[in-house]
Amino acid sequence: MNIQWYPGHMTKTRRQIEADLGQVDMVAEIIDARIPISSRNPDIDELVGEKPRLIVLNRADQADPQSNGRWSRFFRGKGFAVLETDAKTGKGVSGFAQASRELLKEQMERWKAKGQVGRPIRAMVVGVPNVGKSTFINQVAKRKSAKAGDRPGVTRGKQWVTVDQGLALLDTPGILWPKFEDERVGMHLAYTGAVKDEIMDAETLACHLMDDLAMRYPMALAERYKLKVVPRGEDESIISYGYTLLEEAAGKRGFRVSGGEFDTERMAHILLDEFRSGKLGHFTLELPEEGEK
Repeated sequence: MNIQWYPGHMTKTRRQIEADLGQVDMVAEIIDARIPISSRNPDIDELVGEKPRLIVLNRADQADPQSNGRWSRFFRGKGFAVLETDAKTGKGVSGFAQASRELLKEQMERWKAKGQVGRPIRAMVVGVPNVGKSTFINQVAKRKSAKAGDRPGVTRGKQWVTVDQGLALLDTPGILWPKFEDERVGMHLAYTGAVKDEIMDAETLACHLMDDLAMRYPMALAERYKLKVVPRGEDESIISYGYTLLEEAAGKRGFRVSGGEFDTERMAHILLDEFRSGKLGHFTLELPEEGEK
């Protein structure tokens, strides 16, 4: 699989971010706590450079709590500030202003020395599509300012959102990169809905997700769908292994089509929906030691 997805507005967004960096004091990078490697655009490090950075581990409530702690330590070790949030419910979002002030403490001292008392912090908010960026901004601002949606590419143009006299946010459209070199990155983004569902077959995607979960969280998969989860054989393909689990899950749920065959397509959509909503459990599919792709 080689997902190619780089619409014209993505190129425009990259140029826009480069042009607007001079207007902001810091960058808040929103990533998905379940897939912290795959949900980080590798272009962002190059674009942002030395600008102070706050990593927001969003959807932390849907991720593995122990893994959240490991990722927080990892990013702090790189010199970034870190905030764990769940933008949908607002959990953790109230800490954003304080985290931003701590990140810019030395800069604010310099402003004070120059007589720039009360100068607001200007923060650019970046992230890949559908990572919860607009919902996060709306929670910080305590009003619906940024357009939020459950599909990629909802936010189009840049927009400033004034939170209060001390903080202003610059929202930017979600930006992906020209090509996913690592198949796992594309798969992980597809699991969470960061790339449009139309470009990937649901059953194929569900087979890969079954394989990932069977490797990392076999007990959760076994309990939710009443499956007997055994490790994939060395010579067994991901698709064959995942499809077997998908068929078994469909059978346990009583999903059949005419002729008595298992309705694996319906089961695939159920699996993806329950993973994305958190009903299936709290999962983190990537760990720091696995390396940044």
